[in-house]
Amino acid sequence: MSNEKPNYFDLVYQVVREIPKGRVTSYGTIAHYLGLKSGARMVGYAMNAAHSMSDVPAQRVVNRNGLLTGKNHFESPTRMQELLKADGVNVENDRVVDFEKVFWDPEKELGL
Repeated sequence: MSNEKPNYFDLVYQVVREIPKGRVTSYGTIAHYLGLKSGARMVGYAMNAAHSMSDVPAQRVVNRNGLLTGKNHFESPTRMQELLKADGVNVENDRVVDFEKVFWDPEKELGL
């Protein structure tokens, strides 16, 4: 049995994989849920590294205001919005429409 702790990227990916289609969350919310002292920026780094991983829906993680701040890390500047639209999330002017309604909080949904 390994005593190795998962690294924070793996922890972030575990949470992001739980975000249902049609919902989004924020970098800071994930960091808070995981108790990451490194915060939202480190969750952003994890999302930037996840784009080659087909099982991590990085498009479902936006900034605290619902802005698609990670869009430039996708294959094209419009790809994040296209993926969100395919998930059933509406985006206008690089911002999630009805952000509060589609917001997913792992603390409420997954518990601690």
